[in-house]
Amino acid sequence: MINMNFSNKGLILSVMLIVSIFTLTSIPSVYSQEQTVTAKSIGFEETTIIEFQNNDNTAVKTFRIWLGSDSSFKSFKTEHGWTGERTPQGVIVFTSSDTLQAGEIVKFGVKTDKAKPGINWKALTANDQQVAVGKTLVSESSSIEPVDASTPSEGNGVLEGSTFRLIPEKPSVGSTIRVTGDNFGANHELDFFIDSKKIQSLTTDGNGHFIFTSAIPENQDAERVDFEIRDANGNKKSISLRIGEEEDRMTSAENVPLKINPIPPTVYRGNEVTVTGTGTPGSTITGNIKNESGEVTTTIAIDINLDGKWSYDAIVPIDAPLGTYTAEITDGTNIIKKTWIVASSKIINITPTKIIFEPGEVITFNGTAKPNEELEILVEDPQGTEFYSEVLVVGSSGEVDIDFATIAADLEGTYVLFATQGDDTDIVLVGLGELPEEKLVVKSDKLNYSSGENLILEIQGPPSATVSLLIVDPSDKNKFNDSIVLGPDGQKNYELDLSGYSSGVYTVVITRANSQTSEVFSVGLLTGSGEIHSRTTKEAYSPGESILVLGEASKNILLTLELRDPDGEIIKVKETFTNKNGVFSEDSFRIPLDAKVGTWTVHAQSGQNFDDVEITVQANIEEGLVIYVDDIEILPTIKIIKIKGYGAAVSQNVVIKFFDELGEQVGELTARTTGIGEFEIPWGIPSDLPPGTYLITAKDPVDEAETSFILK
Repeated sequence: MINMNFSNKGLILSVMLIVSIFTLTSIPSVYSQEQTVTAKSIGFEETTIIEFQNNDNTAVKTFRIWLGSDSSFKSFKTEHGWTGERTPQGVIVFTSSDTLQAGEIVKFGVKTDKAKPGINWKALTANDQQVAVGKTLVSESSSIEPVDASTPSEGNGVLEGSTFRLIPEKPSVGSTIRVTGDNFGANHELDFFIDSKKIQSLTTDGNGHFIFTSAIPENQDAERVDFEIRDANGNKKSISLRIGEEEDRMTSAENVPLKINPIPPTVYRGNEVTVTGTGTPGSTITGNIKNESGEVTTTIAIDINLDGKWSYDAIVPIDAPLGTYTAEITDGTNIIKKTWIVASSKIINITPTKIIFEPGEVITFNGTAKPNEELEILVEDPQGTEFYSEVLVVGSSGEVDIDFATIAADLEGTYVLFATQGDDTDIVLVGLGELPEEKLVVKSDKLNYSSGENLILEIQGPPSATVSLLIVDPSDKNKFNDSIVLGPDGQKNYELDLSGYSSGVYTVVITRANSQTSEVFSVGLLTGSGEIHSRTTKEAYSPGESILVLGEASKNILLTLELRDPDGEIIKVKETFTNKNGVFSEDSFRIPLDAKVGTWTVHAQSGQNFDDVEITVQANIEEGLVIYVDDIEILPTIKIIKIKGYGAAVSQNVVIKFFDELGEQVGELTARTTGIGEFEIPWGIPSDLPPGTYLITAKDPVDEAETSFILK
């Protein structure tokens, strides 16, 4: 597979090829907030330079830029002191170690898939407070001023998560090697050593990546040596490899045939692929990559070393179009073709129809999953509280459509969707009222494990980021730690053998820089005996409200919580457990937006023991006076219905009347409201009333309402 992304190096070359200097002029921002920050941009073909100027006394720490749904970024370049990251949603986030003060200017270079795109932007403070937002249109020019990248960044070039590797992994004396590294400091000068001998210097790009070609010296002994990357402060990363004996070298006079070694028939988005082959030593071959329509998407040139071998590394973009691709490699005389299929590495692939929705809109997703199987959907709000859940049955086509309503009062911020089928989980971020923020997310595949089972975690974070994992045991001691590199799509499926883990509740802590998230799981817990005491934090709820359930029971036991509506139907089931002090809490229950008014029940059970908590669900108070039948009690000699209401005038009488199907009045009561406008009164149904549907009306001094019940 050959890389279809435009690299940072390619961006620099594109900019530097245009030798004349141009003073930026542009179309003003389409919209902004009092011009506290202004933006202007110019472009040449698919390359754009965007310039921001801070016109306000508020310092700017971060710029976020994004395109419309029909365009995408290929690569970017930052000025020194700024770093950039591209999120899975296609947003580029530029952040500075300092801040952009009043009157200061910063420029960024971007490469897009279309010429002259409109670029949306947002400027933020160090506390992520919005300073300005706008959209700049690109004016075209025959020359543009390059982004200055001549001075290396300060700080360390070799970081804790830095990694590099050699290609091939078994080099020999005198052979040519390719060295590639990731997660180093951006725009840093580094040195490459073999043991204590410096071989050459290199500079990382704006993303902390490098790739260069070098050679094993002819006088190098064939033995195990340390390959090292060092920065100016003495920090280093090393790899210990054995160097093989010098191989018989091919001379440039030899006619080595052009050849491509086998390519995997299927490659996946986000995977790194190495393509190798042979050709005439010292010469150069060219390659064209074509899509299914026969259009050339990428053209590359590859140097053949003196051994007659060549190699090319590529990362398949996470947004690469799926389908069949063809590579045509030629040395000017011969042409060789190879084909492969680009497929999605995800079993579940869900995406939002747009990255920002406004409060009150219906948030929609679509995608694919395993056909003819249930798909569990869980959505958490910006505070990590469960916002929405459902279970879908995926049809034979595998296509999935998800939508859920929001209201104007819902929290603005980043919402997280978890889509799960068996052991497979997809994590998707979407913004409500603002762009989704990059955040760390971790989710275990279940709550309770047996000792010896594998803990399966789905981790979401910045693309290709290195995160730290820590397991804290029931006594709050560190049990296990590891360093994890996330995939190019920001996700990682992580498994851990729980052999030797004693019974109890454990905590997973995921950390990156100043960001942290956690998840709890248990090992070897069982249902218990003994009393259960549960409660909610209030007695009455409106549709859409969350319920916090608290309680006490035996220590370290499993419990099942159920939310039941007035008809006894189970609306939601959740497993939880008590901690070492016998305490449990659960905040994932939420009253449905279409909830039936009446008495609901939270049922807590462990083994044969259970406890019920009754709560009242009432319509939104904006509806005014509300009356409903809470219960019908059948006694040996009489039937009694319990009538409740709220939203009435405070400390006033409410007249309640009963009518049969013919409109004839069959009863009347008067109830007195409380200091918050609620009332409750029983009515003994006359024994001579026939079965049927009966109307109940309620009237206070300012409002009236009605409901009905069926007498069987």
